[in-house]
Amino acid sequence: MKRREFITLVAGTATTLPLAARAQDTGRVYRLGFLIPAARGSAAVDATFDELRRSGFVEGQNLAVIGRFGLAAEQLADAVSAVVTAAPDAIVAGPELYTRALQGATRTVPLISISEDLVGEGLVATLAKPGGNITGISLLSPELDDKRQDILIEAVPGIRRMAALADSSITQKRHLQQQQEAARSRGVELSIFSCAKADDIAPALDEAKARGAEAVNFLASPMQLVSRGLIFERMMALRLPAIYQWPDMAEEGGVIGYGPNFLQVSRQRAQQVVKVLRGVKPIDLPVEQPSKFELAINLKTAKALGHEIPAGLVLRADRLIE
Repeated sequence: MKRREFITLVAGTATTLPLAARAQDTGRVYRLGFLIPAARGSAAVDATFDELRRSGFVEGQNLAVIGRFGLAAEQLADAVSAVVTAAPDAIVAGPELYTRALQGATRTVPLISISEDLVGEGLVATLAKPGGNITGISLLSPELDDKRQDILIEAVPGIRRMAALADSSITQKRHLQQQQEAARSRGVELSIFSCAKADDIAPALDEAKARGAEAVNFLASPMQLVSRGLIFERMMALRLPAIYQWPDMAEEGGVIGYGPNFLQVSRQRAQQVVKVLRGVKPIDLPVEQPSKFELAINLKTAKALGHEIPAGLVLRADRLIE
């Protein structure tokens, strides 16, 4: 190693060590709230706690965890009141519905969210200057819905009818119209099926199949991740290929996933939580976006559906499940 590189390494280590130790040396116990639909013990939540440990925040030592995991939307009211009353130092929140409910209960406790479009949802003023007590990760979801639709059209050569499954609580009407216009420009008729809750998903998919849909684009929504088991089972029964918001979902049984890696996004948010616990205010912590997007294709599931993915698309995949 060159002398200049060695000096730079030592200087960098000296700069970062106090930051890592700061959370451990004060004797303080930090109180971190959670209000998220992901269950405790899920891979994403485990990744969050692993990232916190790496930065010196260890549950049961200097970190006390309060709040709710695996929370359904209809349970929000009581859960919001309980977690805010517990006076946490920060709250891990999201998506939009959860973050908005918390915002209505506190304008002082830092809220670190993962949501589809934090600016478009009106939760922050801008990415660079959030302007309140909310920061986090904004997923670029509207733009990625368009990309996923293009990929699905390519995955089903000659497709004429397609369905899009939308979460009625978050998907804007104008966005749905844009999806239909884009599909029409490629000679594809797109039908929209809206769901307000998980129980609506199976009937909506059945109707899509009955109306001649040859594939389904699951528009960005936390509902698809929470209800993925139900979705995969129904899609297999209907023998319909689909594309999902997260590449992780292809690994778990979906045909195609395109977007950021959910575990990486969870770690990215955890790094923001660390900054907030160390004293950075959300108003001074820019909203981040995913920097890497992956195309994952599950050839095993496609084969089980009797569907062959075009070779050109297979060659472009970042991950293949065979």
